[in-house]
Amino acid sequence: MSGFGIPPRGDEIKAVISQRLKQAMAEEGAKVTIDWRGEPRHLYVISMPVDMLYFNPDTHRIRAQRTLDPERNQAIEENPWGEAAQNYLHDLLRQRPANPDQTDPDYTALMDELDDVGQREPGIVSPHGILVDGNTRAAALMDLGEQNIRVGVLPDDTSRQDINNVELTLQLRKDRRRDYSYINRLIAIDEELGRGRSEADVAKDFNIKLATLQRDRWVYSLILEAIARSQTEDGASLRLIDFEQHQEKLRELHRDYAKLAKTDPDAAKRLMQSRLAMVVLDYPKTSLRLAEADFHSRYLESRLPENLKPQAHATAPVSVPGIPGVTLPSQRSDSAAVEALTNQLLRAKAVASDGKTSTPEEVARASTVMKQARDTFDVAVKLAGQNAELVKRQTAVPERLTDAADYINQCSAEFAGAKAKRALDEEAFDDALIVLRDSLGSLARQAGRTFPVPGEGVAWLLEAVRSK
Repeated sequence: MSGFGIPPRGDEIKAVISQRLKQAMAEEGAKVTIDWRGEPRHLYVISMPVDMLYFNPDTHRIRAQRTLDPERNQAIEENPWGEAAQNYLHDLLRQRPANPDQTDPDYTALMDELDDVGQREPGIVSPHGILVDGNTRAAALMDLGEQNIRVGVLPDDTSRQDINNVELTLQLRKDRRRDYSYINRLIAIDEELGRGRSEADVAKDFNIKLATLQRDRWVYSLILEAIARSQTEDGASLRLIDFEQHQEKLRELHRDYAKLAKTDPDAAKRLMQSRLAMVVLDYPKTSLRLAEADFHSRYLESRLPENLKPQAHATAPVSVPGIPGVTLPSQRSDSAAVEALTNQLLRAKAVASDGKTSTPEEVARASTVMKQARDTFDVAVKLAGQNAELVKRQTAVPERLTDAADYINQCSAEFAGAKAKRALDEEAFDDALIVLRDSLGSLARQAGRTFPVPGEGVAWLLEAVRSK
C-alpha cells in the first residue's frame, strides 16, 4: 500500500481474505456500504480471526494519547506492526482519553454490549489486514476472548490516504461508534486542512458549521502555542491530552476573546492570558468567566508572591517622530506581565506533571509554585466574584424598570390594534391598570424613603402615585 507498507504477515492475511471473499461472493453474502473516493462502495463482509489483524497505528482515536509514553510511541514509529507497538495501541484503545491511567467507561460499556448481544456492525479492514474501522471493537473482542470479528474488505489498491479517509467518514456518521475525543477530533480536522482542503469542505465532512471549524482551529492553535510555551530546558512540557477536559472553557475563551478583540486587541490578549492561566490551574468555567481584561491588574498583581511576579525588563525609550533627539520613557506592557505569569505557570504545570525528565526536587518546587498560584488566584477570583455580584445588584433594579417600560411600550402599540378589531377586554384592561397602580405605589414608597432629595424620575413617580 502506497506510503504505508505491508505488515509482516500481510501476504498471508491477504490470501485468507481473498479465499473468504470468494466464498462470500459465491453465497451473495452480507455487504457494508462506505464512501469510497467520493462514491458509494459496497463491500462484502467476511469473518476473520481477530488476532490475525493489525491495529491501525494512524487511527485518530488515540492520536494525542500516543505521545504519553515516548519510548512506546517510538516503537510505533519504528515498527508499527511489531508486538510492542501493537500492544501499546491495544492499551491506548482501552484507556480514557483525558486520563490514561483509567479504563474508559465507554470501552467497558462496549465490552458489555459485545458480550451481551455480539458484534452489531462490521468493521473495515485493508486487503493486508490493517483495521481501518473497528479498532476498539477488535480490542474489546480480544479482551473478551472472542476468536473472530466481522469486517468489510477494502479494494486491493487501498492507500494510506484511503484508510484515513474511510476511517474519518465512518467515524463522522451518526451511529453507535464511540466519538473521537475532543483533542483527537481537532487533530483530525487539522490534518484534513493540511492536505489543502478548504475549510468549507472539511466543515461539511465533520457535520459542523464553518464558524465552529474556525473556532476549533483557533483553540487548537492556542493549545499548541501553550505547549510550546510550557517547554523547559530539561525537556518537560505539557501534552495535548492535558487540555482534553477543557473543551467548553476554551470555546468560551474564543468567544469572549473574539468579541473584545474587535474593539481592544490588547485587552483581549490580557483576557486570554488570564483565562489560560486559570485553565492551567484547573478552575471551572464559571470562575473563568470572572477573569475580564483587568483581572490581573485589578485583583491579582498586588497579591502575587515575589517569586511569581514577572521580572521587570528595561525597555528602549520611544523616539518622538519629527523631533530628533527627543525620547519618551517606554511603559511596561500590562499584557506582557500577564503573559509572563502565564508562561511561568505553564512551565510549572509541565514540570509538576512530569515523572521522567524532571528530578523529584524540581517536581516539588514546581508543585509549590502551582499551590502558591492557586492560593493567590483563589483570593482574586473571590474578589472578582463579589464585584460581579455587586454590579449585578446595582444594575438589577434599573434593568427591571427598563424591561417594564419595554412591555408598556409594546402594550401601547398593541392597544390601538386591539381596539380597532374590537378585541379589547376593557374590564380586564382596567383591572390590570389597578395592579400596575398598586405596584407603582409600592415602588414609590420604597423610593420616597431612600431618596431625601429625589431626582426628576423619582419626583415624577412620587407625584404620579400621590392620592388626589
